[in-house]
Amino acid sequence: MEIEHGVSLKPYNTFGIDVAASHFLKVDSLETLRTALKAPGLPPPFLLSGGSNILLTGPVEALVLLMDTRGKEILSEDADGVTLRVMGGENWHELVLWSLEMGYGGLENLALIPGKTGTAPIQNIGAYGVELKDVMHSCEAVDLSTGALKTFTREACGFGYRDSIFKREARGRYAIWSVTFRLTRRNHRIRDGYGAIREYLGQEGVTQPTPADIARAVMHIRRSKLPDPAVLGNSGSFFKNPVIPESQYRELQTRFPDMPAYPQEGQTVKVPAGWLIDTLGFKGTRCGAAGVHDKQALVLVNHGGATGQEILDLAREIQDAVARNFGIAIEPEVNII
Repeated sequence: MEIEHGVSLKPYNTFGIDVAASHFLKVDSLETLRTALKAPGLPPPFLLSGGSNILLTGPVEALVLLMDTRGKEILSEDADGVTLRVMGGENWHELVLWSLEMGYGGLENLALIPGKTGTAPIQNIGAYGVELKDVMHSCEAVDLSTGALKTFTREACGFGYRDSIFKREARGRYAIWSVTFRLTRRNHRIRDGYGAIREYLGQEGVTQPTPADIARAVMHIRRSKLPDPAVLGNSGSFFKNPVIPESQYRELQTRFPDMPAYPQEGQTVKVPAGWLIDTLGFKGTRCGAAGVHDKQALVLVNHGGATGQEILDLAREIQDAVARNFGIAIEPEVNII
């Protein structure tokens, strides 16, 4: 076990924020993780996976554990599907592409989401009508206080919209070690309900789409709207789409007839946060090196050299403006550190 000190975390977060970790360790085995957790005189652990859903606002005085475990294992398979166990350090998008090459269905709508497999359950990642909970069977997590490995069923994860127990009552307690999926081999459930997906498939002349067709459409859409973190620092969607009472939406419609909304349970609707932000004129604006992407108002970006605090200040300015003009509170989707 080799612990480094004063390591820059700029290469390990997609915003490209240059802050230092007081202690840093790459974790590639359960033995390494358990040894680090038991070692005396070290600061509390801080888990870092793909760094795609965090905003670092200052130096991290902690034992930063970079989860770097790899491997995929087929636990069972039959004519209809396969049960697949994937280590938490596997790159998420590469997993999606691999599953398609193997002929498996289920992950295609989640293509091109940045990050690693281990962070997927924490966030309950989702896109274009699919969430992780729709394809996940269970996950294994290491209790950081004891080093014990525990299995969580899908139900035990308490999934919600971009949410799980790992962001609530179990926050900071576990490291996701592996994730087990149940994917299809035939009779795939094709989810092409989003207009942009249907439009792309229509242009391509695809009338009976396969999982690979859906993934290709999703990648095309995401690349046309979202910046590549390797080119322009960002963490994807910065804010959650707010859910408001239907009655409030009807009132807002009198002022904003074009406001889109999607019905939810309990007489509520989901309003696109990007629309709210764009309507207030924030798209493409800059505040120093921090800014709002010029093609997608939901994405905050680092034009180069921005601090995490500068990006956070811009986020709060946007939140205040949305609250003043619409009476709606929008919450960050990313974790603020």
